[in-house]
Amino acid sequence: MNPVFRRQGILFVISAPSGTGKTTLCENLRATPDFIYSVSCTTRLPRSGEVDGTDYHFLSKENFLSRAHNGEMLEYALVHGNYYGTLKTTVKEALAQGTDVLLDIDVQGAMSIRKTDDVMVRDSLVDVFIMPPTIEELEKRLRKRGTETEEQVQMRLRTGREESKLWPLYKYTILSGSMEEDLIKFRAIMRAERYLSRRLELNEGKSA
Repeated sequence: MNPVFRRQGILFVISAPSGTGKTTLCENLRATPDFIYSVSCTTRLPRSGEVDGTDYHFLSKENFLSRAHNGEMLEYALVHGNYYGTLKTTVKEALAQGTDVLLDIDVQGAMSIRKTDDVMVRDSLVDVFIMPPTIEELEKRLRKRGTETEEQVQMRLRTGREESKLWPLYKYTILSGSMEEDLIKFRAIMRAERYLSRRLELNEGKSA
């Protein structure tokens, strides 16, 4: 008889100020079959090149709020004038099957998940904050991507300053460097969390 470890899936939540590189980090993580990426819902308009169902589920405000009021959202929040949220069913089904889930959500969404009454979600949560090196670097990254007006850049910088104060609430904080460095640091967190004894259940498997 060979011992076999099984575990519930882990809910990896990544938050960071807009422009830190969180989306690019998640895209790199999605390139490997380590977990499923839960595609968030949003009421904002798609940016150039974004695909519905891949980058986001782009919903009307009415559709989004209807789903939220029906209890279909694990979390949702109003950010920069648009709603963002995570569908509950996709996440919980994956966790129950032992599949890890990656969520790219803002600080409001992460706070909502921490406060959830759902024991499965709460026990599986591993939240990670990506901290920009400096506000000046954050501004540089925002301007480099060229997707916001000057007013939007200033609004995101103000929000970024406030969000950066919340890093102590997260289980892990990564000081953002290059994309390669951020990826290495995040994968180290993933490996450590997957081998936590409290997550493992020992079952007796038959030898081949």
